[in-house]
Amino acid sequence: MRRANIFYKDVLAGVLTETDEGECIFQYTDDYVINHPEQFITFTMPVTKEPHVSNRLFSFFEGLIPEGWLLDIASKNWKINKNDRMGLLLACCQNCIGAVSVVPIIEKDEE
Repeated sequence: MRRANIFYKDVLAGVLTETDEGECIFQYTDDYVINHPEQFITFTMPVTKEPHVSNRLFSFFEGLIPEGWLLDIASKNWKINKNDRMGLLLACCQNCIGAVSVVPIIEKDEE
């Protein structure tokens, strides 16, 4: 299982999880739901208490991953398969242009 904190501007908006089965879940934090109910990270994922679930990485997050020659460089430098979309998202999208950033959650057994 791989996880990341998703920030909107400087506020923790939610957690993105990829399960061992490849399912993706995005869950807004309770604090974000209460304090920012109209400030969704994308139109396709409105702010709700219920998790957003997909059998693949959400299109919004796919759009944050580099393309073309930059993807080639990232893939080679970090030795990440170009088809490992969550791996690329975690490696490349901590300092994205725009309001959303992706910060990997390091599990204790990964340290």
